[in-house]
Amino acid sequence: MTRVVVDTSAWSLALRRRRPQPSSPIVQKLAALLGDGPPIVLLGIIVQELLQGLRSPGQFKRVLQALAPFPLLEPTREDYIEAARLRNTCAANGIQAGTIDCLIATLCLRRDCLLLTADADFEAIARHTPLRLL
Repeated sequence: MTRVVVDTSAWSLALRRRRPQPSSPIVQKLAALLGDGPPIVLLGIIVQELLQGLRSPGQFKRVLQALAPFPLLEPTREDYIEAARLRNTCAANGIQAGTIDCLIATLCLRRDCLLLTADADFEAIARHTPLRLL
């Protein structure tokens, strides 16, 4: 069964404390996934990105609890090597892809996951790879 990695940008739209974006197409897709969609999996770096910007212990705890039900995909040595290859491919095609974005894309590619994101950098990566965006 196909799984979905939800990127930091998508989680952030849904979990914003002051201004959640319920009408955002990304948030609507996330809501559908949480309802009856394919299973969501997390990446450690996405968990870290979501938690490190939170100012209050209450926010930290709330987000941590919201993410707790989802399994974590752990990168292997080969994943890091392939992420470096992907970054080189992007650079050769004029795309300035970030290291973390390349790791996220590589994990999606190697683990046959879809990616839900609001980050346009992944659209550029998808133009030069088989990365599947939701």
